[in-house]
Formats: sequence, structure tokens, C-alpha cells
Amino acid sequence: MRRILVTVAVACGLALGATRATTAQQATAAAADDEFVAKAAIGGSTEVALAQLALKRAASPEVKSYAQQMLTDHTAANEQLLTLAGRKQISVPRKVDAKHQDAVNRLGRLQGAEFDRAYAKQMVEDHKETVELFQNESNGGRDADLKALATNLLPKLKHHWKMARDLAGEKDETTERTGNTTTTSPK
Repeated sequence: MRRILVTVAVACGLALGATRATTAQQATAAAADDEFVAKAAIGGSTEVALAQLALKRAASPEVKSYAQQMLTDHTAANEQLLTLAGRKQISVPRKVDAKHQDAVNRLGRLQGAEFDRAYAKQMVEDHKETVELFQNESNGGRDADLKALATNLLPKLKHHWKMARDLAGEKDETTERTGNTTTTSPK
């Protein structure tokens, strides 16, 4: 009888330990999902703000066309993200972080061709980070819906990145590290 009680106690202890481990893993996965949503929301909001700025300050018709595309696409992506985050009860930052606000402020002081060059460079940097973020979520995300969103938006984000590199006048072939893959983008 004592052996049975000890066995039951050990089994209960193992089950409780497994539940705690699962709970800790779930909390870590939830934190990763929350971080993805926060970074994606901040990045998307920044893209919209910078596109609006570009439509006012850019000199080049190509930059203005690119900015209009960013405004349209990132507004739609932001709405998708906010809707999904709301359904999942994931809080979304209401303002951009200091790094992104600095970029908006810096570009807000520029005009014409100087703005065009700085905006194109900023778009290359921002979309490189965004592609990496969405690639990581697409490859390793825990939440199926967030993973699907990242996977669905990734081709458009990669296209934005290529367009930004073209706008910035980067060479015909650019190789960039994105997550666990290398992407080579011919012009």
C-alpha cells in the first residue's frame, strides 16, 4: 500500500512539473507572439508616417509613387494586424518607440532631393528589419494565426524591400541575411 502511495505521489509530482513546464513554455510563446505584434505594429505605423511625410516632402515622382504604395500596403497590413491582435487580446503599442520616432523626426527636417535619398535609405533599413521579423515569425511563430499573417505578408514586404533598394540605387544584385535564409534579389 505504501509503495502505491509513493508511486501515486511521484506520478502527481511529475504531472505537476510537466504542467508547470508547459505553462512556462506557453508563457514564453505568448511573450514571443506579443513581441512580434508590438514590433510589427510599431514598424507598420512608422512606415505609414514616413510615407505621409514623403508624399509632402519628396521631389522625385518615383519616391512619391513608392511612398503611396507604402501608405496603401502598410495601412492595410496594419489593419489586419490590429484586427488579429484584438481577437487574440494582444495589446498593441499606441505610439512608436524612440528609434522610430527619431527617424520620423530626422526625415521631417529634410526636403526635396535630400529627403529622397534619406527616405530611400531609411526604407532599405526598415524593410530589411521587417523582412527579418516576419521571416522569423513565419518560420518559428507559435500562434498559427500570427504565423499565417506573417507568411501571407512576407512576399509583399520582400517586394517593398527590393523596391527600396532600387530606389536607393543599390547594385543589381544584393545579398542580405534574413533570418536563417539568404535572399539574393536581382534587379
